[in-house]
Amino acid sequence: MKRADARVLVVGAGGLGSPAAHVLARAGVGEIALLDDDRVEASNLHRQILHRAEDAGRLKVESAADALARISPSVRAVAIAERLTPANAAMVRNYHVVLDGSDGFATKFLVNDACVLARVPFVHAAAIRWTGQLLPVAAGAPCYRCLFEEPPPPAAGATCSEAGIAGPVVGVIGALQAEAALALLDGKCDARESVLTRYDGLAGRARSVRFRRNRACRACHAMTALDPRDYQVTAC
Repeated sequence: MKRADARVLVVGAGGLGSPAAHVLARAGVGEIALLDDDRVEASNLHRQILHRAEDAGRLKVESAADALARISPSVRAVAIAERLTPANAAMVRNYHVVLDGSDGFATKFLVNDACVLARVPFVHAAAIRWTGQLLPVAAGAPCYRCLFEEPPPPAAGATCSEAGIAGPVVGVIGALQAEAALALLDGKCDARESVLTRYDGLAGRARSVRFRRNRACRACHAMTALDPRDYQVTAC
């Protein structure tokens, strides 16, 4: 597929979505849709590189879309001021690749399940403090739920706003997420297995683990529709 013909959905226009979308725009991806219902905060600008000080208070998707237009006038930047929910998750079918830059376990599982059901490739990413992780999933490949079977209770894990995060870490993970998206667009990811990469920003090294399908995975083997009760979506 020509990159100019590619359509990519970025879920979350913050710390991960900003560098990922930036790289995709520079790489010549034709359409980048940004999904987020949050607003730009000045305290987050150190890691959300698409936004400027004068964007504080604006919807992130509008600020990010304007930034992408400045970076690459040829890109079609689409601002979707919503959060991902089971009701609108079918939108993933409209894209060639989906990037998960969300902050919240429920949304990450929702991205996974919606993409698995639609057989749409996606790239999971997460970062907190000095660590990050990345998981590209080709259509039909072992998924996020193969490893992490169910979301933890809503209060079990801290968000990046609660625990803190090093700006350079999300920059690294976001750039790697875009690189993985380009590999998926080029058909270079293996559908027989998936690779989870964990990055240690303090040590400056990464460790990758290959895994195959979990025969007990609900998304890969038993899920036929999204059940809203499975997702307590608290952030995009």
